[in-house]
Amino acid sequence: MAGAKNHQYHILPPDPWPMISSFSALAMAAGGIMWMHGGHVGKPNGGGLLFFAGLAAVLFSMFSWWRNVIKEAHAGDHTPVVQLHFRYGMILFIASEVMFFVGWFWAYFDFALFPDAIGFIDGAVERSSEALAIAAQWPPKGLEVINAFELPLLNTIILLLSGTTVTWAHHALIHNQRGGEKTGVWGMIGVGENDGVLKGLWLTIVLGLIFSSIQAYEYIHAPFPFKGINYGAAFYMATGFHGFHVIVGTIFLIVCLIRAYKGDFTPKQHFGFEAAAWYWHFVDVVWLFLFVSIYIWGGWGAPVHGG
Repeated sequence: MAGAKNHQYHILPPDPWPMISSFSALAMAAGGIMWMHGGHVGKPNGGGLLFFAGLAAVLFSMFSWWRNVIKEAHAGDHTPVVQLHFRYGMILFIASEVMFFVGWFWAYFDFALFPDAIGFIDGAVERSSEALAIAAQWPPKGLEVINAFELPLLNTIILLLSGTTVTWAHHALIHNQRGGEKTGVWGMIGVGENDGVLKGLWLTIVLGLIFSSIQAYEYIHAPFPFKGINYGAAFYMATGFHGFHVIVGTIFLIVCLIRAYKGDFTPKQHFGFEAAAWYWHFVDVVWLFLFVSIYIWGGWGAPVHGG
């Protein structure tokens, strides 16, 4: 029969969302550039409006596109071959994210191993004379660092714990540990006593929110600025982008929680959840490298803020 399907691949029908997403991203990027080039300093050029309109369009496109993907899964289009290629795609995406963070680690170690002869005095950066260049040190002289064994260590424990809760949820899904009587606090939010999937997801999301809150508090009380000094720039870019990834991962898990309540996942078909778990473990591992490299090694021997 002409047009009969004799393979396991999913041939996508015509869809407007890839093109709409591209133009939305273009509008967001153009608006952001216009906004940064004067639109934010009393010279209105429409950049801010264009940026937020593009951002709204990007978010709507993401929602619509991924909604179609979920419909395809329910329709049985995600065959074992298609699911395998989804996994390949997620692996490549995480690999690209690894290289993204490699760039920030590279910058940090370049600054740390070959420091400039500068000092941080009364909140201002002062460059030493050429005669003192040999005395260049890292962190810069006079700069106080964040105590690695206070809030950063607490956040490390929180993220490691969240890695165990998301793994619990994953294994509960594989072994179909769902349902049960809805009693107590868990029952108030619609979680059965045997439902390891919802319990693990809820705990992971709460831990992610706590991590982000602690990091925001840490930034507010940090003893060094973002601009004007390479230590601050490298610190905030590396840890800040990680914090952004934690927020993205938390949103990812919230979507999985909603889908779990709706019964979208089965022990045999749950790649959306699996991808979120992989992403969360990636975030955990990156934080361990950040904690050891930037907080412990990078601040070793420097005066501790509030110490």
